[in-house]
Amino acid sequence: MAASFETFEHGADIGIRGRGKTLSEAFENGAKSMFSLLVEDFDTIRPRKSVVISCESFDIEGLFVAWLNCLLAESDIQRLIFSDFKVKIQDLSLTGTAMGEPFDSSRHQRGVEVKGATFTELVVRQDEDCWIAQCVVDV
Repeated sequence: MAASFETFEHGADIGIRGRGKTLSEAFENGAKSMFSLLVEDFDTIRPRKSVVISCESFDIEGLFVAWLNCLLAESDIQRLIFSDFKVKIQDLSLTGTAMGEPFDSSRHQRGVEVKGATFTELVVRQDEDCWIAQCVVDV
C-alpha cells in the first residue's frame, strides 16, 4: 500500500488524502494529512491530550468533510494541534478521538493555516484492498 497520508497540489489550495485498510483508517489518515500542513514537522506533535469528536452527515463523503471541519473547530477552540486519531463509523455517524497538545513555538514551526475542508475533489471510495478519503482544504 502507498503512503498512509499525503497532500497534493490544487491551485491556490491544497489537497489532502488518507489511505487505509478500513474506512476508519482512511479517515484517520486524512486527518493526519490535514494536520501535517499546520506544522513544518508533524512528528514534533505529542499526543498528550485527547478530545472526543462526534459528527454525522447525509452521505459518507459529507461525513469526511464534517469530520475534518469538526477537528479544525476543536483545534481552534482548545488551542491544540492534533497528531493521532481514532475513528469509529456506524452508518453515517462518526465518533472519534483526536490526540495532540498545545502549540509550542519552541518546538513547533508553523506551517500553513487551514481554514476548512471543502467538497472540491471530494472522494471516499474503496479500491481493491485500500480505502481512500480525500478532499481539498482551503488555505
